[in-house]
Amino acid sequence: MSDYNWQKSSYSGTASNCLHIATADDGSIKLHESDDPDTVITTTPEKLRAFILGAKAGEFDHFTTTGAADTAAPE
Repeated sequence: MSDYNWQKSSYSGTASNCLHIATADDGSIKLHESDDPDTVITTTPEKLRAFILGAKAGEFDHFTTTGAADTAAPE
């Protein structure tokens, strides 16, 4: 694996399970989790921005369950 200048959010503090991000020489964005640093996801700045904006807007909230009503079978 190439050496990247991995950075983590200051919000993570001293936690050991953090998402790290780096920019490659070709402009792509690299992501990995500190618990599994050999698994690296590559994306573009535009796609990462779209994902972050979508997460902030709640576009992925349906992937979580908050109560029994959310797990009921459709009628």
